[in-house]
Amino acid sequence: MKRIILTGGGTAGHVTPNIALIPRLRELGYEIQYIGSYDGIEKKLIEELGIPYYGISSGKLRRYFDLKNFTDPFRVAKGFLQAKKLLKQLRPDIIFSKGGFVTVPVVQAAKGQKIPVVIHESDMTPGLANRLAIPAASKVCCNFPETVSLLPEGKAVLTGCPIREELRRGNRLAGLKFCGFTADKPVLLVIGGSLGSVAVNKAIRGILPTLLKAFQVVHLCGKGNLDETLTGISGYVQYEYIQQELADLFALADLVVSRAGANAICELLELRKPNLLIPLSAAASRGDQILNAKSFQKQGFSIMLEEEQLTPELLTSKIMELYENRQTYITTMEKSNASDAVDTITALFEELIR
Repeated sequence: MKRIILTGGGTAGHVTPNIALIPRLRELGYEIQYIGSYDGIEKKLIEELGIPYYGISSGKLRRYFDLKNFTDPFRVAKGFLQAKKLLKQLRPDIIFSKGGFVTVPVVQAAKGQKIPVVIHESDMTPGLANRLAIPAASKVCCNFPETVSLLPEGKAVLTGCPIREELRRGNRLAGLKFCGFTADKPVLLVIGGSLGSVAVNKAIRGILPTLLKAFQVVHLCGKGNLDETLTGISGYVQYEYIQQELADLFALADLVVSRAGANAICELLELRKPNLLIPLSAAASRGDQILNAKSFQKQGFSIMLEEEQLTPELLTSKIMELYENRQTYITTMEKSNASDAVDTITALFEELIR
């Protein structure tokens, strides 16, 4: 039996692509193990799937002053020794690393034992953890054509991001019933990210009377961001977070307004959903969402609207433009090379093991 170790953690975005690979890996006959941090979000998500989970010590590599900068190197060193011991014990044929600081000791330990490593970088420019790990990798998968030129020659593979198969199996009629909508009016799905986006929420609610003339609106507004004054308005439903019914909501949506996190926009690409991206501003991030959105706009997959430009008039105009030209965006997305990511990535595993 072929053995693979998956690793990645710190945020859901470093775990869900790993989860998306698991059904296909099982079909191909892999024995699957997971290495993550002791108590990160990845532990609960992976253990729910019945995958053996091993926690190791990890530390964050900060680019700013913090007292933990003096202690975390020791945690990383401990994690390296733990990873080294685990790899000798589990004897994997290959390792897939999705990113996050917990992956750095795992990848470095694999290099010492000559175990092939495939890394996946979601954003256009590699994050710090992946930059440290890339020299030890056999291949580096990426979502954006622009990323290929930033990676070592011969290592980069444009794959897109693996998405969970269940997202493809949504039912539009089930979505209509869940939201209490009618079938004779298009549906706009608004996604502000798992924590919600104050700016996006406020902007959408500010033009709600105008939107409801043309659309029914499903608003995923994030934890603690419900507006009780809008409850019961015909054609508008709001939820803090949706898990079970998300596939049905995607099937229901005619177009989507979203932040521009890499995993989220790759889901929109693979599901062929015309989308308006409002990336997190550079003032609140390292600017990766802006680069992601610009790339998708350049490739013809999306319309982009920067947060600083967010006015009621412009937001309304962009949503209407997107709806009127929705088939153009769908057709362009259908021609994308960055699709079937699960098959492309697992084919890399087979090639490297051979």
